[in-house]
Amino acid sequence: MVKFTVGVAMTPLDQLPGLARTAEECGFSSIALPDSLFFMEKQTVDYPYTPDGSRMWTPDTPWVDPLIAAAAMGAVTSTIEFYTQVLKLGSRNPVLLARQVGSVANLTGNRFGFGVGIGWAPEEFEWCGAPYSKRGKRVDEMIEVIKLILGGGMVEHHGEFFDFDRLQMSPAPSKPVPFYIGGHTDAALRRAARVGDGWTS
Repeated sequence: MVKFTVGVAMTPLDQLPGLARTAEECGFSSIALPDSLFFMEKQTVDYPYTPDGSRMWTPDTPWVDPLIAAAAMGAVTSTIEFYTQVLKLGSRNPVLLARQVGSVANLTGNRFGFGVGIGWAPEEFEWCGAPYSKRGKRVDEMIEVIKLILGGGMVEHHGEFFDFDRLQMSPAPSKPVPFYIGGHTDAALRRAARVGDGWTS
């Protein structure tokens, strides 16, 4: 059976709940939620997804936190699923993200998939207090940490980038949260094959 997804990039925030209800009524299977932390006035590297390296949006383009959007849209729907396409993982904290992802999965009745990428802008890393160097290895470990915590029970992790003693977050999702790995490089595709439940463009 063919399934169709609605992408809601750069959508005015007040339209999202109604859009979710309409998409569900029309038979769409899922809604893809993009991620952008902020618009830096000056970018130090080219945006990788346009021919000239410029961004496709302006400082005033609306962006919503995709995890909050999924919870809000999930509250007004009952069957349609949501996934991030993709959340820029590298600039964030995996322990905090595990709490957020688990909460969204629970609030939506396991209708949430976690699409992740590394992120392209050094500013997003540096201004959020995360190192830009070794970002690929760091994201690999972040995925490991988030999956570990989401699995439930008392867990600990001692890795190259993250270290914590035994902790537990409750409630854990009653089903595993699927991870979709984004990216077009060979490394991203290998990551998708190694730790992902799917790939997203």
